[in-house]
Amino acid sequence: MYTSGTTGRPKGCQHSTGGYLAYVAGTSKYYQDIHPEDTYWCCADIGWITGHSYIVYGPLALGATSVMYEGVPTYPDAGRVWRIAERLGVNIFHTAPTTIRMLRKLGPDEPGKYDYHLKHMTTVGEPIEPEVWRWYHDVAGKGEAAIVDTWWQTENGGFLGSTLPALQPMKPGSCGPGVLASTGDLRRGWRCRRGGQRTSRQHLHPQPVAGNLPNHLGSTRALPPDLLREVLP
Repeated sequence: MYTSGTTGRPKGCQHSTGGYLAYVAGTSKYYQDIHPEDTYWCCADIGWITGHSYIVYGPLALGATSVMYEGVPTYPDAGRVWRIAERLGVNIFHTAPTTIRMLRKLGPDEPGKYDYHLKHMTTVGEPIEPEVWRWYHDVAGKGEAAIVDTWWQTENGGFLGSTLPALQPMKPGSCGPGVLASTGDLRRGWRCRRGGQRTSRQHLHPQPVAGNLPNHLGSTRALPPDLLREVLP
């Protein structure tokens, strides 16, 4: 697999260990709220990392129904995406800001014509403007869905920055803090291995969730203790 063309010269990347599957399954569950009974649609190209991680491996590892679509999302008209969501009963939707901007430009009122209801919406790929985010939430999501704006890379294979849906405040245009598996405050009971050696009672990232990172969310509250997990290989 090769990184996005926006990175300049393509760099080949291969994910070949069991940790990749565990990571995309975990982030699909906790950050996209995917369950076996859900119908999930990642409206993206299956040939890039989002397609591999979050069309195929993540949702299918959780037993969910994953919708795959090939073609221009605005053909034959700008309501195509929302018509599919209605027909297939999609309740989790995932796409890139480029697609959101296109849908907003070509059919700003199209979502209101279709009877679909989303509990969760994801953005991925590049920054999203606050006004586009608000259309995504208010019009496309009908004000009913939690939105997670994610940041990550082809090289690591899964979300690195995001908010936990319904547990952390959403902020238009901001992806939020590091995800649970990539940051850890060891004073709260986290352990991990570094270079084959277990670290103990040290800070890998001092107070990462409680506000030491840039305060993108307008909140410095820590995650509930029951969400913290021991991270061991």
